[in-house]
Amino acid sequence: MQRPHLTRIAASLAALSLFAGSVSAFTISDIRVEGISRTEPGTVFSHLPFQAGDEYTPEKGARAIHSLYQSGLFRDVSLSQDGDVLVVRVMERPAVATIETHGIKAFDKDAVEKSLRDVGMAEGRIFDQATLERADQELRRQYLARGYYGVSVKTTVTPLERNRVRITISVDEGSASSIASIRFTGNQTFESDELLDMMQLGTPNWMSWYTKRDLYSREKLAADLETIRSFYMNQGYLDFKIDSVQVSIASNKSDVFIAINLTEGEKYTISGVKLQGDMLGLDKDLEALVTIKPGEIYNAETVKNVSTAITDKLSTLGYAFASANANPISDANNRTVEIVYTVDPGRRAYVRRVNIIGNNRTRDEVIRREVRQYEAAWFDSDKVKLSRDRIDRLGYFESVTAEPKPVPGTRDQVDLEVNVKERPTGSISLGAGYSTSEGIILSAGFAQNNVFGTGNSVSVEVNTSKSQRTYALSVVEPYVTPEGVSRSYDLYDRRVDLDELDVADVEYETRGVGVSWGIPFTELDRVYLGGKLESTKVMTNSNSPQRYITYADKFGENPWSVALTLGWSRDSRDNSLAPTRGVYQRLSGEFGLPGGDIQYYKATYQYQQYIPLSRTWTLAFNGEIGYGDVYGSTDMFPFFKNFYAGGIGSVRGFENGSLGPKEYDPYDNDSDNLGGDRMATFSLELLAPLPGGDRTLRIFGFLDGGMVWGYEGIGNGRYRRQPIDFGDLRYSTGIGVAWISPLGPLKFSIAAPLNDESGDDVQRFQFQIGTGF
Repeated sequence: MQRPHLTRIAASLAALSLFAGSVSAFTISDIRVEGISRTEPGTVFSHLPFQAGDEYTPEKGARAIHSLYQSGLFRDVSLSQDGDVLVVRVMERPAVATIETHGIKAFDKDAVEKSLRDVGMAEGRIFDQATLERADQELRRQYLARGYYGVSVKTTVTPLERNRVRITISVDEGSASSIASIRFTGNQTFESDELLDMMQLGTPNWMSWYTKRDLYSREKLAADLETIRSFYMNQGYLDFKIDSVQVSIASNKSDVFIAINLTEGEKYTISGVKLQGDMLGLDKDLEALVTIKPGEIYNAETVKNVSTAITDKLSTLGYAFASANANPISDANNRTVEIVYTVDPGRRAYVRRVNIIGNNRTRDEVIRREVRQYEAAWFDSDKVKLSRDRIDRLGYFESVTAEPKPVPGTRDQVDLEVNVKERPTGSISLGAGYSTSEGIILSAGFAQNNVFGTGNSVSVEVNTSKSQRTYALSVVEPYVTPEGVSRSYDLYDRRVDLDELDVADVEYETRGVGVSWGIPFTELDRVYLGGKLESTKVMTNSNSPQRYITYADKFGENPWSVALTLGWSRDSRDNSLAPTRGVYQRLSGEFGLPGGDIQYYKATYQYQQYIPLSRTWTLAFNGEIGYGDVYGSTDMFPFFKNFYAGGIGSVRGFENGSLGPKEYDPYDNDSDNLGGDRMATFSLELLAPLPGGDRTLRIFGFLDGGMVWGYEGIGNGRYRRQPIDFGDLRYSTGIGVAWISPLGPLKFSIAAPLNDESGDDVQRFQFQIGTGF
C-alpha cells in the first residue's frame, strides 16, 4: 500500500512534468537560477540534464524537475522561458537552526542528540517532515525499550528568519514501568529463584532505588535470556531452549509481567573430542590445548575456551583470522556428544599500519612507543595483547582496545586499530579536608601525569595537618631514551609530629633530594638505580621515649646520610588503577653509604595478584614484607626509617601505625607506638563493580593481617631486638568501597578486628586518598 506523502509527491511530479511540457522546445542561450540563498548555483546546475547551447525539450525539463526534487534541497521547482534564457525557479527547504529538548531525564542528552543525528535530524541540516517523524518514532522506541510505556512526545516546528526553523521536542516521560513478576515454566532441575538470581532484571526490593533492577528493559531481558541459556549449556543441557517469552503490561501502564517458558532437555556427557582441518603440522601443539576429557559433563564455555585457545595459538603465528569452529555431534539415545573442531588458519597476515584513534590530548608517540606489534611484521596476538596492556597501564585512559582490521582489496594484510578513550590526568587542589588518622588537613597541590600529552609527570604537593607538613616536588620522565629508560627527580621537606600520630612525643624534619633511573630489562621487568641526600633534624623533649632521646644523644639532632637506592619491579596487570588480572611485584632497597652520620639498610618486597573469578568479581591478594638493620659503628636503626602497620594502607580496623612495639609514656599515661625495623602485612580482597557503575567504582570485602617487630626496652636505657613471631599477627575483616576519583584513588572501609589484644588501638571506620590497593 502506497504511503500518502509518497502519493502526494508523485502527483506533484506529474503536475510539474505537465508544466515543463508547456515550455516549447528551443535552443538555450543561458540558464538563470532564481530563489537560492544557501545553495550554491553549481549544485543546481549539477542536476540539470542540459547546459547553455543545448536544445531544451519538455522531456529534459521533466527530468530536471525530478532530479532537483530528489536532491531534497527544494520544496518547489519550476521552469520558465525568458526569450532564449531558461529560468529555473526554486524554493529552498528550511534549514534546522536549533533543536531543543525538554523533559528528558531518563537518558543522557548527548546520547539522545546522537540518536537523532543517526536518523538525519541535526542542526544545520535541511528540514524534512519525514525525518522529523522518524526522529519522533526513534525517541519513542528508546523510551519503550526502557519501560516508559506512558511516555508522551510532542514535536513543534517554529519558522525563523532567513528560511530556518527551530525544532522543539517536549517529552512527558511519565513513570518507568516496574516489573511486578517474573515467572518461569518448564524448569524442573533448577528452582526459579536460582534462575532469577542470574538476571539483571528483577522484582522490586529494598535496593531497587539504586540498582534499578525492577525497571523493564528489552535489552536487559535479551541479555538475561542469554545468561540463562549459557548457564544451562554449561551444565550439560545441550538441547535446552527458550520456547517463548511473554511481556504483558497492566492497564495502568505501570506494572510489567514477564513469563518465560523453557525446555531443559537432558544432560549430555562428552564421548570424545576430535580435531580436523588444516593444522599446519601443529597437530600435537593444538591437541595439547584440548582440555576436554571423555566422560565429562558437556560445558559450552569450556568448548568455546578450547576454540579460543586454538585460534589464539594460530594468531601468534600471523594467522589473524584463524577459526576453530566446534561442532557438537549429539547422540540423543545415549545422551552423549562428540565435539569436532574444524580448524581453518586462513591466510597468514602481516600488519600494514598501526592506527591510533581517540587520543585528543595524548601525543601519538606516547601511545605508539608502548605498542609491541610492529608495522610490516607478521601479526602476533600475544604482542597485540601486550601492547593493549602496556597502554592501559599508563593510567591515562578510561578504556583501551586493540583490534585487527582487514585491509580492503588485500588477502594478507591487516591494520591494527588501537582505540583509546582519554580520562583526566591532572588536578589542581586548594582547600581543606579531614582524615580519620590526621584530623584537619590544609592542602594545595598540582599534579599532572601526562603533561601536555608528553607522558611526563609533574607534581607539587603542599600538605599541612596536625601531624604532618609536606613540601614536595616530583618530576618523572618515562622515556629519556628511545629504549624506555626513565628518570625521576624528587625534592622534599617533610616534618612529622609523632605525638599527633599517637606514636611518640617526638618531631623530626627530613629534607632531601634524589634522582633515580628505571631501566627496562624485559617487557614486564624494570630495574631502578639512584641515590639521595638526606638530612633529618630530630626534636626531642623530656617527655620523649628514652629510645629517641638515646638516639639523638648518639647521632646528634641533625644526622645526614647519602643513600644508594636500588629496586626491581615486574608488572603484568591489565590496568594500574583498577586491575582485574595480572601480577605486580616490587623489590626496593635503600643503603646508607659509609661517610654519613648513620649507616643502615632497609628493603621491602611487595607482591600483588589479581585473579578474575567472573566478568565482575576479582580476587586480589597483596602482601608486603620489610627488613632493616644497621652496620659499621651505627648500633641503632634510625627510627625515622621505621616501618609501621595498622590502618587502611595495611591492617584495617587498627589505627594508623599502631601495631608493633610500644613504650609507656607517663606524661599522658598511655603507650607510644614506636614502629620497627621488620614488618609483614597481607590483604585478601574480593572486589566487584557497583551495580550500574564502571570499573573505577568497586565494592570489596577483605581479610587483613600484619605486625611490626622492632626493639623493646630491657631497663637502664638498654634495648634488645624482638624476635619475629608470626603468632603476634593481628587480623581483621570487613567491607569497603574503592573509587578512582578525580582527587585520586579513594577507599572507605568498615573493619572488625578478629584478635585484638589489650593495648591495641582499634578504629573501625577509616578512609584514605591516594592508595592503590
